[in-house]
Amino acid sequence: MEDRGFARLRRQLRAHPRLGDAALGVLVVGVVLLARRFGPADMYAHTLGVEDLVEGALAVLLIAARRRWTLPVFATITVATAAFNLHAALAGPLLAASVIGTYTVASRTSRRVAVLAGAVTIVTVYVAVVIGAGRTWTNPLNATIVAWGAVAVAVGDAVRSRRSQLRAVEDRARQAEHGRDEEARRRVVEERLRIARDLHDVVAHHIAVINVQVGVAVHLLRDQPDRAEEALTHVRGAAREVLSELGTVLDVLRSGEGGEGGEAGPGGEQTAPPPGLSRLPQLLESFAAAGLRVEQRQDGAARPLPSAVDLAAYRIVQEALTNAHKHGSSATAGLLIAYGGKGLGLEVRNPAGPGRGAATGTGHGLIGLRERVSSVGGTVRAGPDPGGTFTVDAFLPIPEESA
Repeated sequence: MEDRGFARLRRQLRAHPRLGDAALGVLVVGVVLLARRFGPADMYAHTLGVEDLVEGALAVLLIAARRRWTLPVFATITVATAAFNLHAALAGPLLAASVIGTYTVASRTSRRVAVLAGAVTIVTVYVAVVIGAGRTWTNPLNATIVAWGAVAVAVGDAVRSRRSQLRAVEDRARQAEHGRDEEARRRVVEERLRIARDLHDVVAHHIAVINVQVGVAVHLLRDQPDRAEEALTHVRGAAREVLSELGTVLDVLRSGEGGEGGEAGPGGEQTAPPPGLSRLPQLLESFAAAGLRVEQRQDGAARPLPSAVDLAAYRIVQEALTNAHKHGSSATAGLLIAYGGKGLGLEVRNPAGPGRGAATGTGHGLIGLRERVSSVGGTVRAGPDPGGTFTVDAFLPIPEESA
């Protein structure tokens, strides 16, 4: 119960610092005046006069205002303390206010200003007390003035250093939290791009196949129903394939993993592995069924690839052939897969159709293709050649340890 009451009092004082300073001033001045009234006769006068009350009221006001006007209040305390001590040595309330004012300057300014303020306090009070009390300059009692001034500067400087350290720790914590938030936002954006890229890769090719085969079926439905049925069979197969791949992507998302495929689903079942060049024959068959004849060539001996490179290679070929099918001027395309000592080369060439004159392309497919290549540190060029051929030329490096 007492702890809660003390905590509540601290919150009130932090919320109203001036009231706390005023209360401190009343407490300090009250203690000093009581000591003067009831203290030893050889150190204090036992009667309190008007000057004591004026001095006490001035000390309370200056202590209460010390936070708002730190340096002006310190200067006022120094002048008032010197004046009162020259008139009546050992002016107690103002001496206490001088120590508090010196501490406040040391705790709220720089170390250089704190040392200067301490020196000013010690010198002015020392001179005023020696003159006002008629002491000698080497009187041992004067050492208390130096001690109090030094203690005020030391404690104030320690408090200032502590506050600076706490602020630095808080700033670092805020920066670290901001950095974590930025990293989380960056990862979210990257994940969204990856999901969008995967969905595009999964859907675009199969929808293109479905579109072509449906057109064939509509054209042949009345005159050649057998061929129309064959086309619809291809549509059904492409739809089944796109549903399977969409299910794989969604299973990975539901599993909470950041990778692509090959992870256990929420019920412990194993999702389909990510596609790679091992599935290239099935991909070419689907294009053949859609009416695109692909002439494939290979340089170098095939070898296992890192999963990221294998997936990127598959998606690049898929996207390039999909664009060749959709935008090419003929139903043929050339595919070259070159296994080199430092990486994998991919080249897809097809006669450019009308409207394919842009050297870089602006479609989402080519943007996703470049992102795929960039994700594994590769390079890509996509654009028309002077001879009217549209070429996608990519190089995917293979790390030495993987090679």
